[in-house]
Amino acid sequence: MSDKAQLIIEGKTYEFPTIEGSEKEKAIDINSLRDTTGYITIDSGYKNTGATKSAITFLDGEEGILRYRGYSIEELAEKATFLEVAYLLIYGELPTQVEYEAFEDNIRRHTMVNEDMRKIFEGFPVNAHPMGVLSSLVSAMSAFYPDSYDEKAPDSTELHIIRLLAKLPTIATWSFKKSQGHPVNYPKNELDYCSNFLHMMFALPVEDYKVDPVVSKALNKLLILHADHEQNCSTSTVRLVGSSKANIYSSISAGICALWGPLHGGANQEVIEMLEDIKADGGDVAKYVDMAKNAKTSGFRLFGFGHRVYKNFDPRAKIIKKAADEVLSKLGVNDPVLEIAKGLEEAALHDPYFVSRRLYPNVDFYSGIIYRALGIPTNMFTVMFAIGRLPGWIAQWKEMRTNKEPIGRPRQIYTGATPRDFVPMNER
Repeated sequence: MSDKAQLIIEGKTYEFPTIEGSEKEKAIDINSLRDTTGYITIDSGYKNTGATKSAITFLDGEEGILRYRGYSIEELAEKATFLEVAYLLIYGELPTQVEYEAFEDNIRRHTMVNEDMRKIFEGFPVNAHPMGVLSSLVSAMSAFYPDSYDEKAPDSTELHIIRLLAKLPTIATWSFKKSQGHPVNYPKNELDYCSNFLHMMFALPVEDYKVDPVVSKALNKLLILHADHEQNCSTSTVRLVGSSKANIYSSISAGICALWGPLHGGANQEVIEMLEDIKADGGDVAKYVDMAKNAKTSGFRLFGFGHRVYKNFDPRAKIIKKAADEVLSKLGVNDPVLEIAKGLEEAALHDPYFVSRRLYPNVDFYSGIIYRALGIPTNMFTVMFAIGRLPGWIAQWKEMRTNKEPIGRPRQIYTGATPRDFVPMNER
């Protein structure tokens, strides 16, 4: 693309090159802006700022398109396993049978967690938030694998990737088991990735536990749908921390912390908390639909509907709605909170107010419903999101390191006090 953008400042014209991506996305390259003009740009929240070039995920919010490495999310969710998608994101291509078997086998051989990590875990109170525990223990992995921050040992990177994929589900289940007063379960490596996680979550030593294939299939879809989502808050955090050459464990730990926020990964938890509030108030769905329509007056916010990126529909929501219906039907769950969810879903899909504003149920709405139906507590919802997003974080960290991107260093416009003299304590 040979076009140039012109910027006129104080009567002087400056030209900046333009860039076009493989999906026709266009950008103005302002890398030289400050050096040539003395100005910077202000873009609160980086809504219009491209911090990197990436070949991992394409997202078109206007058209409702999400692709990993060129493959549609619809096709991957229908035909692939989560580990196939993880391989695709991290290494750029779908694995062959031989590559997949080797990848899966490597992960199976690293699902155990060093028993000394258990000693750290035991120091957390029983009511510790699982995301705080998860981020802390992932960061602690740096101490158990010190070659992860040794720049002279780059060959170990692949092993650290395998360790993260293998051990995160194991660590994630510890908080749940502790909250229940149950002993932790060790992995059963004859099971597939999703089934092994469900076993570690729900198996008890006093009875046999069989993984329901409908549940395992739904979890596989959920993890795939969450595996990457372009340069969102947590992904940008992983890349920014990693740009300082921080090791992969500290970078992923930072991403977990960013995901924790209710405006990001905590959204599905807020959906269930909203539904519980409606139930506690009598369960009148029509009342809350009216309140949502008059939000300025009522102050009520409807969580799990619409999306700040997808302007039409969230393509992931269409996929996971089917899985949610299958899980609820198979488990025969009788839960008034989920009945309220169905009522809100019906209103959002057919009420002209919601339809005209494209306030359709999003992936957070349906994922919250599925997790509740499975018996996963709300404070674990964001942990589930983190397990799904891990391959995307790893892929983004790896791409950033491979491309030798410079350390991230945003600018600012200072708005504080101008120079002033120090006043001694006795004169203040």
